[in-house]
Amino acid sequence: MTFRALGPHENVDLSAFGRDPLWLILVKAVAVFAFLVLTVLAAILIERKVMARMQHRYGPNRLGLFGILQSLADGIKLALKEGITPSGVDRPVYLLAPIIATIPAFLAFAVIPFGPEVSVFGTRTPLQLTDLPVAVLYILAVTSIGVYGIVLAGWSSGSTYPLLGGLRSTAQVISYEVAMGLSFAAVFLYAGTMATSGIVAAQDGTWYIFLLLPSFAVYAISMVGETNRAPFDLPEAEGELVGGFHTEYSSLKFAMFMLAEYVNMTTVSALATTLFLGGWHAPWPLNLWDGANSGWWPVVWFVAKVWVFLFAFIWLRTTLPRLRYDQFMRFGWQLLIPSALVWILVAGGVQAWALAGHDTTVLAPVVSVAFTLAVIGVLAVRHRKQKTPPEPPDPQTYSLPFDPMAGGFPVPPLPGQYLPEHTSTEVSHG
Repeated sequence: MTFRALGPHENVDLSAFGRDPLWLILVKAVAVFAFLVLTVLAAILIERKVMARMQHRYGPNRLGLFGILQSLADGIKLALKEGITPSGVDRPVYLLAPIIATIPAFLAFAVIPFGPEVSVFGTRTPLQLTDLPVAVLYILAVTSIGVYGIVLAGWSSGSTYPLLGGLRSTAQVISYEVAMGLSFAAVFLYAGTMATSGIVAAQDGTWYIFLLLPSFAVYAISMVGETNRAPFDLPEAEGELVGGFHTEYSSLKFAMFMLAEYVNMTTVSALATTLFLGGWHAPWPLNLWDGANSGWWPVVWFVAKVWVFLFAFIWLRTTLPRLRYDQFMRFGWQLLIPSALVWILVAGGVQAWALAGHDTTVLAPVVSVAFTLAVIGVLAVRHRKQKTPPEPPDPQTYSLPFDPMAGGFPVPPLPGQYLPEHTSTEVSHG
């Protein structure tokens, strides 16, 4: 495999877009919508079955053959349930919030390429609704709007726990969107374009997961935080916040939040496929077949790659416990963002070396792997230091003793406060 990067002087040809007749545009839009809805229905069922298998229990197996109608039954159940609107809500915002959360999730898929140009009823058209010179920035902008739905849902509910869930989501999404945006910068440097079709074309030889492994790692972690999925589902941490920002929602309004979550999962998975896994290009050794990247076959490769990421979402939810909020935010600001910034400098240096006429076929993947291992080493050293218990300070140095029962009920000590021996004994025997 060879590395082919588009230089800044090379313009990506977008002339194939914007020429489709109106009927074909409508067909494409309906096809994208149907793909997302069917993917959500399948993902809900497969998630329940995979989680059941991993946890040694039965999954859905009653409705339809092997339970394949379970997702449809859940949708009908939500549609027929009574929609309860609490009396203290801000009604217009309360009703608008699920719509704001759902629509951007669908709009982001407009610039995702499913395949090359094909013939549809005699008309040549790319398997992509449209493309823009700044398509990736468009995806970032559109998906950022979805968080307003979560924030407004928590605020308009007039309840404490939904408000806390909305505030958590605001901080979480802003923090991890910074890391996600930085992971895209190296892709733009190597591809020389922000158009999704151009990024896929630039990976005709070598996928960017090999050349930009640190960027892929940062994006893979960030996309889990962006979609509020376990172990980063802190805005709706059931053990702490009851149900999070959608506690006061029911019926179809609740279903729209769930739909937005799964569509966002599909969107970030498709974006990862486009930016790092060659998009619709066939994997090795299937790419040795001459017809692998032509016709309708690329749609199969694209969907298969997307489902690899969806399975990873399910796997993480099944196996990992939820992080504490301070751990999650510290991880983003103190590790992901600094690592992404340093990696942009390193990747920019390698790309500048390539544009100067030097061969970077071996250098680029070697630097990528070496940087990833260096970050993992730093993370391991920090983890080892954190596991070392600190030296307990001398209680005599504190002039004010801490009484956990001073307020009438036991409270834990704050940092720097320690229980006197007589107090801890009285509490334990009380």
